[in-house]
Formats: sequence, C-alpha cells, structure tokens
Amino acid sequence: MTQSEIAIPIKHFFEVGSGANLKPIATIEEALALYHSGRSIWIDFSKVTRADLEAIAPSFGLHPLAIEDCFDEEQIPKIEDYATNTFLLFNTYKYEDTELQIGEVDIFVGDRFVVSIGFTNPTNTQCFERLEKAFALYSNNLEGKADVLLHIILDYVVDEKVAAIEALQDEMDRSEVGVLDEPSTFSHEMLMKLRRHLMNLRKSLFHEREILVKICRRDSPFISDKAIYHFRDIYDHLAKFYETTEMCRERISNLMEIYFSIQNNKMTMAANKTNQVMRRLTLITTIFMPLTLLAGIGGMSEYTMMTGVENWRMSYLVLFIVMIMVGVVNFWILKVFESKDL
Repeated sequence: MTQSEIAIPIKHFFEVGSGANLKPIATIEEALALYHSGRSIWIDFSKVTRADLEAIAPSFGLHPLAIEDCFDEEQIPKIEDYATNTFLLFNTYKYEDTELQIGEVDIFVGDRFVVSIGFTNPTNTQCFERLEKAFALYSNNLEGKADVLLHIILDYVVDEKVAAIEALQDEMDRSEVGVLDEPSTFSHEMLMKLRRHLMNLRKSLFHEREILVKICRRDSPFISDKAIYHFRDIYDHLAKFYETTEMCRERISNLMEIYFSIQNNKMTMAANKTNQVMRRLTLITTIFMPLTLLAGIGGMSEYTMMTGVENWRMSYLVLFIVMIMVGVVNFWILKVFESKDL
C-alpha cells in the first residue's frame, strides 16, 4: 500500500486480504461487491454524510440509532452490540494553542467488515505509514480478521492520545514555573483551563477504559477469543493514561493551592504594612493631642493676662518645657503599653 494508492481525500476502501498489505479498492460499489462475494473489507470515511451511511446500511445492517450517534457531537465514548455488528465510539485529542480539541472516531465492526468514520485525516497521511507497520506484524493472521483490524485501528487512536497528554503536561510544567517564580504576573485562569481540560480527558478515558473492559470480557460476539489478548494491551495504555490524568488533576489542585496561598500571603503582608502605617499615625496623633491642647491654651490672650505681660518670655519658655515633658511622657507611656501588648 503506497501513498499514491491511497490518495483519495475523503473516502478509503480496502480489501482485508492475506499478507502485510491492504488492497485498495476504487469505488464503494466494488467494495460492497467483494463483501457480498465473501471477502473482508474496510471502509473508512474521513468525512461522512448521512446519505453515505444510509447507502451502506442495508449491506452491513447498520442500526439507525448507531448512525444517529455518528452525527451527535455530544456523545461520550461507548460500545453497543447489534445483531450484525458492534458499534464503538472513541475520542481523539489534539492540544494546540492552550486549547484541547476533542474529536470523535466511530467504528462499526462485523464478521467481515470494518467501517470507520473520522479515523483518517486527509491532511495527515502518516497514519497509513504506521498502519503498514502494524499490518506487517499480523501478516499471517490478517485475512478475514475484522477484529484484528479493529485492534490496529484502536491501538493507533489510543497511541495518538500521547501527544495531547504530553502537551498538557508541558503546559503544566510552564504553569508551575510561573506560579513559583513569577506569581505576581501569573494568571490563575491558565490553571482553571488546564483543570477543565483534564476533567474532559478523565471523563473520556474513563468511558474508553470501560469499553475495553467489555471487549476483554468477550461481550462482543464479533471479537474472537484469540484477539482478546491484543485488546488487553490497549486497556493497559488507557489505564495508564487515566492514572496520568488523575495525577495531573491532583497536581493542578496543588498548584492552585500554592498560588492562592502565595496571593493570600501577599495580601496579608500588605495588610500588615497598612496596620503598621496606621499604628505610627495613631502614635503621632496620640502624642500631639495634649500638645495641641497646650498650644491652644498658650496661644490665647488669657494666658498672657494670667502670667503678666512683662513675664511673657519666661511664661512661654515654661510652656515649651511643659509641652516637651508631656510629649516625652506620652511617648514613654505608649511604648510601655506596646511592649506589654496592652
């Protein structure tokens, strides 16, 4: 299978034959003809319309409810068993520009067919290179094995989640540096956004892990006992991703606690500084209040009348000495009260 052979941008049709390569098919009609003749096929839609699915639904027995789920963007990962096929819904992740984009891959698997929706990307042909390597591992077991093909597809989808999870972890590392080194300029909105992304990841991974549990306990009649062992490997990956997400959520919670603790400490320090300023102002005011009273009395004409006009120099000198003594005594009393925390 070469790049030129799979240049169809939206739809891909393959015969699941023996050997390490899939055999490209030109049209959907040819693919359905091979299926009805007893061969195994894989139909992949990068983008699909309701008319596309309704056209192949009679041949594969696709249930209307499953078709409806393919166009419902609010669906969670799930697995549903029907009479002629099993329907699976998985999520894809892409983290770019601090935003987590969650996509959807819908898969129908039957005895001799696999129909996938949203698995391939017209702008990304590297997935086929990886699929070729995976097919080479099953070169002796691929013929007629739709469940083996399903494992290869799911294994690729799950492995692609690593890039988004690692990108989130890198963003968390940068946020941690910002919280610890530059808390004054760091915005806690990034922590809230990361927390929301991790919650979405956790919800998706939880349901996908449950899907693999059902597959491994042989709930689907279209997945053979021999293929179960391969799906256990996918379950291990999902379990690891789920645990990683849980640890990241705990880490985010710790970072938020650290951030708000730092902010609270800063507010406390600012409040303490304000209290110290107010305390100094209160001290100054308390010292000068009696001095203001004495200055007011000394400034009145009655004071000169009481001391005599000819004694004004001595009287004002005595007034200044008394004011200084009162100020010193007030200051000493306040310091004693402060030292005893009264």
